[in-house]
Order: sequence, then structure tokens, then C-alpha cells
Amino acid sequence: MRVSLKDVAERAGVSIKTVSNVVNNYPHITPAMRARVQEAIDELGYRPNLTARHLRKGRTGIIALAVPELGNPYFAELAGAVIDAAAEHEFTVLLDHTRGDRQQELLVSQGFRARVIDGLILSPLELEPEDLQGRADDVPLVLLGEREYGLPFDHIAIDNVAAARTAVRHLLDRGRTRIAYLGTRTDSANRPAHLRLDGWRAELAAAGLPVDEELIVPVGGWDRDDGARAMANLLDAGLRPDAVFAFNDLIAIGAMRVLHERGLRVPWDIAVVGFDDIAESRFGAVSLTTIAPDKQAIARLAVASLLRSLSGRQDPGGRELTAEFRLVERESTLGRR
Repeated sequence: MRVSLKDVAERAGVSIKTVSNVVNNYPHITPAMRARVQEAIDELGYRPNLTARHLRKGRTGIIALAVPELGNPYFAELAGAVIDAAAEHEFTVLLDHTRGDRQQELLVSQGFRARVIDGLILSPLELEPEDLQGRADDVPLVLLGEREYGLPFDHIAIDNVAAARTAVRHLLDRGRTRIAYLGTRTDSANRPAHLRLDGWRAELAAAGLPVDEELIVPVGGWDRDDGARAMANLLDAGLRPDAVFAFNDLIAIGAMRVLHERGLRVPWDIAVVGFDDIAESRFGAVSLTTIAPDKQAIARLAVASLLRSLSGRQDPGGRELTAEFRLVERESTLGRR
């Protein structure tokens, strides 16, 4: 039988209102009274009815997180961080997998789950600004990732250009001068691959090195096999670099496999830097140097932004919120300086 507030009140010898104040962590409760009620809660094993609590506020207690690919370790790790951040505020997270498909992203962003969620955290790949400008759904929306929309929604990202420059500077500091970029996509200039490519270009230029367009290698996707094909294409064209900066860790891992198959040693022959710091990057035969976005900070900022909107404090123009990143140096760049 479920324990009620009334049961706790009777055990503690206080009113139901006092128990409610303790459960909801109201400040104006004496330490002695709080301890007395908490003892009764612990003895009876009382658990608050979160659904009822949210419904009293006109909410469901559920927020949605929509990402392109749950099979991608970065998004899986980010989803875990969002779930943890939401749980701190007694919210449950509903996961949506859009596959980076524009129609699915439209469906999610226009509120097909509006009746069951209090807010939406969306990491889009294909949506264009006009897709969101006419958004009819009034469920609060927070955008993740590096697409530049300029719309009245809070947007959370890291500084991709600065992060890419940090990666390239790390390679330059190790004496590498012929640095390839694996992962450009030519179908949209607003995608994160474009921003990371901008950082690659900027750091090479700052070092006084020419930007060799032949070392920019396009990919058809963001997975290991895409990185493997890109690396093979570069080598088959006779364009051997002395370092590789990849759009993400999966592309870097695929590239490293091809380098191994071709008898090229990482990092001595070709150094490699990835992006995302997924768990897999730590456990290869050669561990991967990578840019590590602060996923926990991204998650906390996203959840806090939704809660801010739910409390009526949303900025009309939206806010640009930036999480930190760091370079994690591992074996794939430990060669010559």
C-alpha cells in the first residue's frame, strides 16, 4: 500500500501541511521539525508522487530530447547527461531519434508531442531557419549544436572555431605542417563541419602556412566507415599528409584503421586528432587525442534554459550560451615535435 502524506503526518505528529513543506524543501522549517518529519519519511519509506506534483503546476514532468543519431556515442553520452540534469529537477526525459531527417526534425519541432511534454531540447542537422520561424507550437524549445539560426530560442554550443583552432595548433606545435581535414559536408554552410573547417583554415593562416584545398576531404556521413573511406581516398590520390584533424572521433577512428592497414604508423608517420571525446577514443590500440566538449555543462544549460522558459523568464530574442571545451592529449599525437 502506498504511503501518503497523511501517514507521515500521523507518524511524526504534525500536520499534513508541515510534511508537505518539508517534502518541498520550503525554507521556513526549523531544523528540529525537519529532522522529525524526515525520520518519519525514512521509517515509512514515503516517496513523493512526482506526477501529481507536476500536474498541480499544469505540467507533465516530461521533457523531450531529440538528437540525430542515438547510435552515435557522442549523442548517447549527451543524452545520459541530459537525463541526469533533468532528474535533479524531478523531470523525466523522453528521447526522440530524428536520424538527421528534415521531415522528422520538422515533426518534432512543430509539436507532435506537445500534449505530453513540457519542453523540447533539439539538436537539428537539416532544419533551416525558416522551418522554425513559423513555429506554431508554444512548448519551450532549446537548440543544441553548432547550426547558426539567429532565432528567438536559447541556443547552446561550444565555440567550434576556437576548438578546431586548438586542435590544429596542437598539431602545429608538434611540428606537423601538412594537416588534412576529414569531414567537410558541402550541402550546407551552417553545419558544424563548416565551423570546424573555418577553425582549421584560420589556424593554418595564423601560422603562415598555405591552405591546401586538396587536403579537405568530404564525407558522406559521420561514422567510422565514412572516415575510413575519406582517409583511403586521400592516400589513393597521392596526397599524404603528416597529420589529420577529423570532424569527430568516429571519423578519426575510421581513418586510423586505414592508416594501420596501409602500414602507416600513428602518430610517427601521421598524427591524428578527433573531436567529441567519446569513451571509445580512450581504448583503441592507439588512444586518440581529441577535443572534449563539456557534455555535462551542455546538458545542465539546456535543462536550465527550459526551466527558465517554463517559469516565464524566456528572453524574447533568445540567448547564445557557450559551454567549455578542452584538448585531451593522448597517444595519437605523441610523436615528433
